[in-house]
This record gives sequence, C-alpha cells and structure tokens, in this order.
Amino acid sequence: MKTKEDVKVNAVLAEELGLTGQEFDKIKTLLGKTPNVTELGLFSAMWSEHCSYKNSRKLFRLFPTKGRQVLVGAGEENSGIVDIGDGLGVAFKIESHNHPSAVEPFEASATGIGGCVRDIFTIGARPVAVLGSLRFGSLDNSRVQYLFKEVFRGLAHYANIAEVSAVGGEAYFDESYEGNPLVNAFVIGIVRHEDIVRGVARGVGNPVYYIGGKTGRDGVGGASFASKEITEESASTKGAVAIGDPELGKRLRKACLELIEKKVVVGMQDMGAAGLTCSSCEMATRSQTGIEIDVALVPQGEKGMTPYEILLSESQERMLAVSKAEDEEVFLGILRKWDVDAVKIGKVTDDGVMRVKENGVIAGEVPVEALTKQAPLYDREIKEPAYLKEKQDLSLESLSEPGDYNKVLLKLLDVPTISSKESAYKQFTYVKKDEVIAGAGSDAAIVRVEGTKKALAISVDCNGRFCYLNPYNGAMMAVAEAARNVVCAGGRPLAITDGLNFGNPMKPENYWQFQKCIEGLSDACKALGTPVISGNVSFYNENPKGPIDPTPIVGMVGLIEDAEKCVTQNFKNEGDVVVLLGENKGGLGGSEYLYQIHNLKKGNPQIDMGAEKSVQEACLEMIQSEIIRSAHDCSEGGLAISLAESCIARAGHMIGVVVDLDVIKKDGMRMDDTLFGEAPSRIVVSVKASDLQKLEEIAGKHSIPYYKLGEVRGTQFIVRNDNRELINMSVTALSDGWRNAIPARVKSDN
Repeated sequence: MKTKEDVKVNAVLAEELGLTGQEFDKIKTLLGKTPNVTELGLFSAMWSEHCSYKNSRKLFRLFPTKGRQVLVGAGEENSGIVDIGDGLGVAFKIESHNHPSAVEPFEASATGIGGCVRDIFTIGARPVAVLGSLRFGSLDNSRVQYLFKEVFRGLAHYANIAEVSAVGGEAYFDESYEGNPLVNAFVIGIVRHEDIVRGVARGVGNPVYYIGGKTGRDGVGGASFASKEITEESASTKGAVAIGDPELGKRLRKACLELIEKKVVVGMQDMGAAGLTCSSCEMATRSQTGIEIDVALVPQGEKGMTPYEILLSESQERMLAVSKAEDEEVFLGILRKWDVDAVKIGKVTDDGVMRVKENGVIAGEVPVEALTKQAPLYDREIKEPAYLKEKQDLSLESLSEPGDYNKVLLKLLDVPTISSKESAYKQFTYVKKDEVIAGAGSDAAIVRVEGTKKALAISVDCNGRFCYLNPYNGAMMAVAEAARNVVCAGGRPLAITDGLNFGNPMKPENYWQFQKCIEGLSDACKALGTPVISGNVSFYNENPKGPIDPTPIVGMVGLIEDAEKCVTQNFKNEGDVVVLLGENKGGLGGSEYLYQIHNLKKGNPQIDMGAEKSVQEACLEMIQSEIIRSAHDCSEGGLAISLAESCIARAGHMIGVVVDLDVIKKDGMRMDDTLFGEAPSRIVVSVKASDLQKLEEIAGKHSIPYYKLGEVRGTQFIVRNDNRELINMSVTALSDGWRNAIPARVKSDN
C-alpha cells in the first residue's frame, strides 16, 4: 500500500486496507466526512479482526467471566488476574503469532513471547513462566523441520535473554497445519493487589509518554496481515513481521515494574498489534477521555516515515504510559536508571477524540469510541461441514487388532506428538531454578510463589483432531484435560485463558466449528468453575489445502496451597500400587493409535463433564491427603502411553511396572481400545500399599470407579491380560524410542 499522505482515499483504497465497502460507508458516517489516509489507517487497524474481534466478540458473551477469584476479568485489560490469597494475584494471557511464524519463524516466535510478556508486566505483574503451545505439519517434511527448529530457537532466545523461565508447553503434529503453523505463547505473572495498574489515560492534561525502542517500518500492517489467509504472495511478506530485542525488553520490564511500584504511573499499555494506534485509543476509551499525540516526537529508526507508518508500526519493546504531571521527574529518573528512552509525545484531553499531529499540524482526528466501541460486530453464516457425518461414523469391526503390541507401543512412542520434546526444551533456561519445581515434560509446570508456601500449577492443552471430529465435545475436552493436568500436579483449577485458532470466518463451515467450540469451552468452564479471564482469536489459519483443524487452545492455572504437597507423573518406589481413577471406556475415535496405525482420522469423541469433575475432585483430595505418589492423566496414546511415560519420564529414575488388564477390560471391548483409546476423565496414580484403603474411601466418597492395575517394580514394562503377556519391554528400550524420536527427525545444528 502506498503510504503517501496525499493518496486518494476511496472505497478501493479501503478494500486494500482490509475494509469492506459497507465499513467504509460507516466510517464516513461516523466522521461526517471522507477520512484522510491517516484516519483510514487508524480504522483499518482497529477494525481488523486482530484488534476488534468483529467476527467473534458476540459469541464471547457465552463465556463465564465472573467468579470470587477474578480480580480483572476478560475484556477489561489485555491480561486477566485471579486472586491467590496473601494479597497476591496471578496474571496470565495467551497470544498467537501464527501467520508471522510461517514467514519468519525465529523472529515471530520470539516477538510472540515478547508481546505476551509485556501484556503481563504492563498490568503490574512480574512474569514468572512462559509456555509454548505449538502446531506443525509432519516432521518428515524438511520445511516443517526448519519451522520446528526455528520456532523453538526463537522462543528460547527471547525467554532466556529476557530472563523469563520457559517451563514447557505442548506440540502437536498434523497435516492440517502444513504451511500454517500455530505458535501460541502463554505467559504467567505474579502481582500484588496494590500494584495492579490499568491501561487507562486518566487525568486531563497528564503527559503521555512513549517508552522503549525506536519506531521503524517493521510490522506496519501486521494486524491486517494476521486478518487474512496465508497465500504464496503473503508468505513472503517479511515486512509484516516485527523484530524483537529481548535485552531491551528485559530492561523495559524492570523499568516499568519500578514505575508501577513507585506509584508514578496513571496507566500503561504495550504497543502490540496496531502499535501506537491501539494503545492510544484503547487507553482513552477505558477512561472515557481523549488523547493527543504528535507523531513527529516519536523516536524513529528510519527516515521519512509518514504519520500512517508511525501509527501502525508494530516495532517491538515499546510502551505507552501516562504519568502524573507532578511525578514526571521521578518517572524519567527511573527510566534513565534502566537505560530506557522516554519521550513526551502528547497529553490526555477531555474531548473523547484521538488527535494526531505532525509537528503541531493536525494529521487526523477520530473519536476514540469510533475506533473501539463502534467497530462493527458480525453474526456470520454457519453451516455444519459436509465431512462431519462421514468422519464421525467409525466402525471398528473392519479394523484388525494388532498381533504385536510391543511393536505398536514403540510406534506410538515414536510419534512426535507423543514423544519427548526434551531435545527442544533443553534450550530453555530457568531464571530462578529453585522457583521451578517441575518444568517441561510434566503434566503441568509447577512454579513456586515467592515469599509464600504456595505454588502454581500451569498447563496448556488442546487436541485439534477431537475438535475437527466434534467441535463442541473437543473444546470441552480441551478444558477438561488442562484442568486434569493441573489437578495431577496437586493444583485446584482457578481460571483459563484461551487461544482460539481457526480458519477463515467468512466460510460458513469454519464459523460453525468456531461457534460450537465456543459453546463447548463455555459449558466446560461453567461445569468446572473456571471462568475465562483473557484470550486471543486468530482466524484465517488456512493454506492452499484448506483450513487447520479447529484448535481452541486452553491455558489453565491452578493453585497449590502447599508446594511441598505437589505431585509429578513419574512412578517413585518399588512396591507402590498402580491405580486407574475413572471409568475405563472406549475411546479410539480421534486417537493417535487410529491415525498412526490405521491411517484414519475418524470418530466422535465424547465426554461427561460431571464424571470429569468427580474424578478431578477425588484425585485432588487424595493428593491433599498426601497418599498419592504419582499422578498422570490419560490422553494422547491412552492408558498404555500414560503407564509407559510414568515409568520413563524421569531419565535418572526409570522404573518398571507390572499391570493386569483383567480388572478393567469390559466384555466386548477390544484390547487395542483398552490400551490405546483416549477416553477422557482418567488418571493413573500410584500409592503405597498401606494407603490403598484411604484411596478407596475417597473414591467412594466421590462415587468414582477405580481399578487396581498392578504395582511398580523391576526394569520391565509388562502388561498382562487373561494370563498372557501382551507387552513385555525394558523401560530402557521404551525410553530410547520416546526420547530419540524427534532428534532422529530433526538434526541438531551443533
């Protein structure tokens, strides 16, 4: 797009900037005139899907957003906050950087973390953990191997230099993500109640400061770029990808947190999507004020930038802050201390207008609420996808059962979605090693809350294949799995943030999937008492072959009241009894086994949220009673993989198990379904034999089924049924296959 300020503004230009003819007409009505190019640029950014959520916001009304624990709820700020007692809150947010990661995976994944970190400390919270939720095509593809390596390298690069502990996450591999990877960053921070700061521009006459790095042309149009499908042409649009500076980001974080601690900030917001435009008008909207800025005062890293470019640049490590006039000297002194540049570029006004000047001359004037509250909201057409009935119709009778279960188990442990991600996670470092109790590879990361006995249990989950086959149930299962992982660590689930990744919303089949997933997330959160406190929507995730599987990623945070009572997934001691909590029922539909062994992506995944909640409550009470030695949920790969991972998860302390399936195999249930079915609401735990009675009492109290499977012992993984061995393998062989699967496909550069 031409950026000359004298370019002719008309419907054609508006369409180039992603606005419809109807939207262009509405803009003219709101302004009472035809906008100039700068004003049109403001609308193109703020009315993009990326900033306005115009195709999704109406459905967000379905979400539960309130709760006694909620301090800052969904839609109030860029990050939500829940109370964890002791005058502390936990702030968390998930953010996507999908389209940029298809173009520049290293830079995009790095800046994805950077932007999410800024959303956390902007509200006054100290970032304590970051997790990645990633989706790629097949790792047998050389391009995917490159994306995988560069995304992890970018995540590690930013997190390590910026000094934020990267504690894990998840990665799935499926052909639907070919050419359109998903890169979602999930950041968690701790804040004192008295330090919570809002993104507001209050106090008429108060100075508005630009803080941080210089503004360049990198990222101009990034919000619009993220609001359309990837094509061969757009895949080479590297100018839409901003470049991060983690060293500056670290200083910026420390400076901003000190500004907040010293109470010299009225309000603050990150210049993320749509840069200076978004931060200015959103801060003014929340305060019901106006804002005036002069773009000529903005520090610029390139020559000849127009107001349009300055306003829409997404250069990284930049904040907009409002200070009290009487505190400016202290304010600027703190920024100088941390070697962070700050320039006064404007002031708060009382007229409800975003006024843009260039060297004192007005370049654009727009009512702030026209950019924010008056952005169009749409109800899109929905249509059940034509594929659904055929894909949900799964008949197992025609599928042969394996003759060699050892071989099948090794095959599944070698699948990148299931196999260990240690080779990638080893790039991550922990800022405070004693703060991270459990990191990458656990059901949930466990991070201590400094100055207390408490810890946070953190998980991020979603199985896109389930959502493809049944969007409503699949979304519920994502919430359930995230909560179940938190419970397995000993945490009580508090709330979620969602990263909603979908195809083009203008296609009725895609929007039907989106609506059903929203309904599923909402109902699951209501059932578990975990409100939605923040989130992100990423539409237009498609490649020439079609849309991605619907992928509503759920980030869940839970509270462990006593960190000494936390639990990890690995078996601990010889002689411990292994028990399955929850009903053992069929679940081959949508499973990795069905996909990998039979090359089928079929089935109709099911979940009973009442049963799910009962299993979680029972497991949590058992952990709090200190009888549980290990806990690991059943998910990808089913019961067999859950048992195997419990044996091999801790490389320095691997231990065998002997289990007998006679107690759980139902009449008519296939053995492959018993071993590899992925029905939810099941947890594998281990206890001392002397504590088995207590486990039974708690299970009875919550009316959940449980099955004594066997015991921890030896160095072999042995599964028996009906007096014959189905599986007998050394834990060393299982570990080798599980740990070497990804390194064998993705060669190290070292």
